Formats: sequence, structure tokens, C-alpha cells
Amino acid sequence: MTDRPQGAARSYRIGELDQALQRDANDIAARSERAGLLREEGRFEEAKRDYLDLIRRRPTDFAALNDFGTLVLNAGYREAARSLFGEAVRHHPRNPTGHVNLGNLLLLLGEHTQARLHFEAALRADPDHIHAHRGMGNLLAALGDETGARRHRDRGFRDNFLTALDYRGEGEGIAVLLLVSAAGGNIPVQSLLDDRYFRTTVLVTEYYDPKIPLPPHDIVFNSIGDGDLCGAGLEAASALIARTSRPVINHPARVLKTGRAANAERLRDLPNVIVPRMLRLPRRGLGTPEGAKVVAGHGFTFPLLVRAPGFHTGHHFARVDAPDALAAAIADFPGDDVWLIDQLDARDGEGMFRKFRVMFVDGRLYPLHLAISPDWKVHYFTADMAQSEANRRRDAEFLADMTSVIGLRGMAALERINSTLGLDYGGIDFAVNAAGDILFFEANATMVVLPPSHDHKWAYRRPAFAGVYSAVGAMLTTRSRADSAA
Repeated sequence: MTDRPQGAARSYRIGELDQALQRDANDIAARSERAGLLREEGRFEEAKRDYLDLIRRRPTDFAALNDFGTLVLNAGYREAARSLFGEAVRHHPRNPTGHVNLGNLLLLLGEHTQARLHFEAALRADPDHIHAHRGMGNLLAALGDETGARRHRDRGFRDNFLTALDYRGEGEGIAVLLLVSAAGGNIPVQSLLDDRYFRTTVLVTEYYDPKIPLPPHDIVFNSIGDGDLCGAGLEAASALIARTSRPVINHPARVLKTGRAANAERLRDLPNVIVPRMLRLPRRGLGTPEGAKVVAGHGFTFPLLVRAPGFHTGHHFARVDAPDALAAAIADFPGDDVWLIDQLDARDGEGMFRKFRVMFVDGRLYPLHLAISPDWKVHYFTADMAQSEANRRRDAEFLADMTSVIGLRGMAALERINSTLGLDYGGIDFAVNAAGDILFFEANATMVVLPPSHDHKWAYRRPAFAGVYSAVGAMLTTRSRADSAA
């Protein structure tokens, strides 16, 4: 729990600080406190002005640089956050927190070598820094070093498997027990669980000590979402929820069925759903001169897609156009296995690749985005969206009237997929062919719902995100009150 002001008390305190700054605009302590409270209130522009003023006055202040970096990162400005965290580290090289924050951001950006340097620096400064161990564990897992990852995760989680997050609402709020996996593959819930309404305790399932009672909770939200990566975490979650009588969002048994291969088999026979053929094979055999023969022997032809199991957002994912390019494409993949995947033709009439994302919340469909790109590997943050007004207009049309863009045939197919998966919260990435069929890419609970940046060009997207947030909040509120509260 936090001892910072909450709710009306926080607003009153901001008013007091406003008066203090009117009396003395150079009151650094007052401006710093107000910046933090404005950040907690979600008042981005006001907090930004305070942080900029603080940094202008004290350009090497660690708290201002680090907290401003966190503010802009949460708002989607990754490069600005990188610059601020970098300045915090440059001026305070022995502060492990700065290194951890920069390391985590670099890991998110896929810059593994630099991320490792910062996690190592943090651990030199503080060998017991739990967040440095957690970050290093995630990095080593991304590099395929499961032994090293487990060693650092043990240091980061074994005696720290419960964390009560700050709550800034009035009254008791709704107590959420949030289950996560130490291996990653968790739903990014920061924007979904509004801390003005939800009092959240995070529990790392693999490290939970059953001798310790579960914290009081009104509802359990299983945020472990990757059925391929998080088998141990989901099995531990299944054992854990047997200890509670409270409602559970995204039962672990359902999530376990949503791995890539499992989804492909379950959805393959649904009407108007086209699912690519997938096969998991040992990487060693594919990386030899005989690898192309292995591919052909299993009925695959080039071009095809190759992917390392357990990774998302385009990491360790490549298209191989010809047999002689196979070995090089998978040479740097971590782990022992590789997915072979038939590539579905997701191009529109203009030759552009399209990828839709629709969220499932409490049985209903919510459009999230349409990404359009000249490249086959389509992600919204790298697609041709920020530069193209025409593409943003098509995205806006999809968000405003999903049925008109997808068509009745495709909408019926999406409803079938939603029903088959049976998740309380999840999403699907897909395209639509000329016949109106759904070209299936991926569906699981880990779909990212990060709010758009404050740039005005993204204003049209905000109602769609608000719709998802509102639906999740309503689901949690309704389910938590289904029975008497804990």
C-alpha cells in the first residue's frame, strides 16, 4: 500500500501545492511533489510541464529524469523515455534503478546486448536488486539460456512472489488477485486495471508458497496468457485457484489450450476460417544442408514462415523465400525448436498487407486496430500508419463500423472463434480475403492494448481503447459482485 494522498485528499494536496508555487515558483520540492501527484492522476500534459521545469532547473536530478521517463514511456513515447533514462544513468551510474529501467526498455526494443550491460551494471551496484534479477531473467530467456534465466528468476521472485500495487481510489475498491508467470507471457494489464477502482495484489504463481494464505480478494484475474511459454505458470495457477471460491477471469485450463498449434487444430474446421498449416521441428536438423529436404518431406514449400516458439511482436520470426536461405534465417533463433508456418496471402487490392486486431471481452467483440504495411510482417507500431493519412482513415473506418469493413461472413467467423476459445479476455490478429473469410494469424490472451500517444492524429483511436477498458472494468465489477465479497 502507499502512504501518498488518495482520491479527494490527493486533489486537495495538489491544490495546496498550486498555492505554494504561486507564492514561490522556485519551490523545487513542491513542484516535484506536484509532478508526481499529477502523474498519478493521469494528467499527462500538466505533469509533463512540471517535469520539464524541474529538469530545466536541475538537469541532473535522478528522480525528475527517472519519473519523467516513466511518464512518457507509459504514454507510448519510447524514444523520449530512452533519452530520459539514458540521462539518469549517465549522471547517476551507480543507481541500479536507472539501469534497470533502461535495461527493461532496451529489452522491449530488442536491443539485447545493451540491455544486458545495464542489468549487469545494476547487479554490480546492488547484487540483491530483485528487479535487476527479474530483468536479467527475462533477457536470458529471450536469448535461449533457460538455466541462467531460472537462476536469476529464483533470486528475483522466490521470496518476493506477492506485491501489493498502489491504490489511489476512495474506499476499499475491488480487490483483484492478479496471477502472473515469472516466465513472462503475461497480459499487459497496466492500462486495464485502473488503480482508482481496483486494489491489485500481484502473485507469481511458480513461486507461491502454499503455506501462506492467499491475500483477501474479490476476484482472481489470471493474466498468464501464453499457452506455449507458460505451461508451468498455468499449471501452478490451476492448483492455486482451487484454494479460492471467488470468480476467476481467464481460467488457466482454457488458456493452456490457446497455444499456436492447439489453436490451429481447434479452429481449422470452423466455417469461413482459413488457418495456416504449422509444424514444430528441431532447429538443429533444419539448420543443415539437408534442412530444405526436411521441409519438403513434411509437405511445406517456399516461401514459408519460421518462428521460434514463445516469442511475440515479430521477434525471432522470419520469412524464408528459398531453400538456401533457411539455415541463415534460423541461425540466431533461441531454443531447440522452430515452427514452420504456411504464409497466408494477406495483401489487399493495392498490394499492401493488412492485419486486423479484435479483442474479446466477456463474450463480445471490440475492434482495436487495422494496420497496413508494404511489409509482410505487420505490427501497428512499425506499419505505415503514422505517416499515411489514408491508412489512418481506413483504420478509423474499421473502428467506427467493424461489420461494414469485415463483412457479415467474417463477423460470423470471428464469433465462432470467440466461442471456441472461451476466454473472458483475449484477442485475435487476422486478415480478410476477397471472399470475406478470416485468415487466421494468432489468438490468445496476451494481446497488447496500450493507449495511443497524446498526438492529436491518434484521437480517432481513443474511443476504441476506452471501449475495451470500460468492458474489462464492467466485467470485473460485475463478476466480483456475483457472490458476497471476500
